[in-house]
Amino acid sequence: MNLKADMLYAEMQSMRAQATNNPIETNKIPTQSSSADFGGLLKNAIDNVNGLQQDSKQKATAIEMGDRSVSLAEAMIASQKSSIAFEATVQVRNKLVESYKEIMNMPV
Repeated sequence: MNLKADMLYAEMQSMRAQATNNPIETNKIPTQSSSADFGGLLKNAIDNVNGLQQDSKQKATAIEMGDRSVSLAEAMIASQKSSIAFEATVQVRNKLVESYKEIMNMPV
């Protein structure tokens, strides 16, 4: 299962690099799986989603105020990015809760 998670992480990093036109090394796969690393990764992911939502809100406000430096397309793309990131975060949370419940129901 750890191999699938590593492959998924690498694929997500590759897609992120393509979306932001920022080449990163996709061969870097995290090898440590301690709870501190997981907590850090989760916090970084949530901070990233928060940043996308704030950027989307700022661009939408700029459009509403008539700021010509921000195009409608930029605002819509930022809105969709934040929406997709939030939906993915909710799905990860649901999977974590489901896994927790499954572990708690295991006989000891």
